[in-house]
Amino acid sequence: MGKAAKYATSLRRILGAPFALLYGAALRLRHALYDAGVLRAVEPPRPTVVVGNVALGGTGKTPHVELVLRNLRDLGPLATLSRGYGRSGTAVLEVRGDEAADAVGDEPLQLKRHFPGVRVFVGADRVEALAHIAATAPEVKAVVLDDALQHRPVKARLNLVLTTWTRPWCDDALLPAGTLRDLPARARQAEAVIVTKCPHAPTVAEQAAWRKRLALRSEQALFFSGLRYAPLRWLDGRLEPVPEGPDVDALLVTGIADPAPLVAEVRRRWGRVEHAAFPDHHRFTPADLARLAGLFGTFARRRNVLITTEKDAMRLRSVITGSPIEKVPVAVIGVEAVILTDTERFSTLLHHHVGTHPAHR
Repeated sequence: MGKAAKYATSLRRILGAPFALLYGAALRLRHALYDAGVLRAVEPPRPTVVVGNVALGGTGKTPHVELVLRNLRDLGPLATLSRGYGRSGTAVLEVRGDEAADAVGDEPLQLKRHFPGVRVFVGADRVEALAHIAATAPEVKAVVLDDALQHRPVKARLNLVLTTWTRPWCDDALLPAGTLRDLPARARQAEAVIVTKCPHAPTVAEQAAWRKRLALRSEQALFFSGLRYAPLRWLDGRLEPVPEGPDVDALLVTGIADPAPLVAEVRRRWGRVEHAAFPDHHRFTPADLARLAGLFGTFARRRNVLITTEKDAMRLRSVITGSPIEKVPVAVIGVEAVILTDTERFSTLLHHHVGTHPAHR
C-alpha cells in the first residue's frame, strides 16, 4: 500500500469512527436478539453450507462456492442459492443458464454454466427461497448459500467464512471507517475460516500465527486457499488459442471487487497491459463500450487482445452485439479456488456435514 492509500485509509478511519460505533451497536443488538431467540431463525430441512464473509466483497466467494460444489458432487443432486446481486427484482427464481445477467445476476449465471447439473436459485428472502427449493427440487441433497452469513433468519449448520491474506478482518474496521459490514466476532462463531488469495501455502508456524491473529476458537477449523487461473478461451466460442506473451498487448477489463491478483497475473503473462477497472457487478453502458474501444485502439502492435473475467463476461455477452467492441477479440480468463492446506480435512468437513445430516440418510 502506497503512502497516498495509507493516508486515505487513516483519514477514513478517523472520519468514519463515530458512525462505525453506531453501526456496531446496531449490529450487536441485532445479533443479541437472534442469540436470545427474540428474533426467530429457521433451520432448513436440507443440509446447508454458507460461504460468506464479514467484509463488503473481494474475498472470492463465488470461486469458493464452486470449490464446495466440486467437493460435494459425489453426494447427490445439489443446489445453490444467492441473492443474485445486480439483477432486477427480488423474487425467487431458478436460473436456467440462457438468461441475461441483469435478470438473474452475473454470478448465478456463471455457476449454472459451470455446473449445468446443479439447481441454481436466486432470491432476496433466503427463508422463502429455501422453502421454494424444498418444494420444487425435492431431490436436492444439500444447498450451498452464497453470501448468507449476515442472514440470521437462516440457521445454517455449516458456515465457511472467508477473509483475504492481504486484508484480513483483524486489520479492517466497521463501515464507514472500513469495509467490514459485520462484526469480526460473528466470523469467530463460524465452523471454519478460510484465508483466501494466499501467495503461497503457509508454513505450520505461519498458520499458527494466523490463528492467533484472527483470535479463532480452538475448535474452529482454519484453511488457506489460493487462486488457479484456467486457460483462456474466446468469448465468441472460437477454438484457436488465445495469444499471450511479451509481444502481445492486453486490455484487461474488470468489474470485480478486488482485481489486484488478476492484474498481477495478466502483467506477468502479457507485454503492454492496460487495466480498465469498473465497480463490482458493473452494468456496461454504451459509453463504457465506446471508451473500451478507444483504449483498445491505442495499442500499436498487431497482436492484441481484450481480456475479461468470467463474471464480467456474463454481463458483456448481452451488450456486445452491435457495440463499438463487437469486432474486438475478447478472451475470458477463468479462476478456481484451491485449498493449500489440509485439503483432506476440508473435504471431510463438507462430507461429514452433508452425509450425516438426517435428510441425507
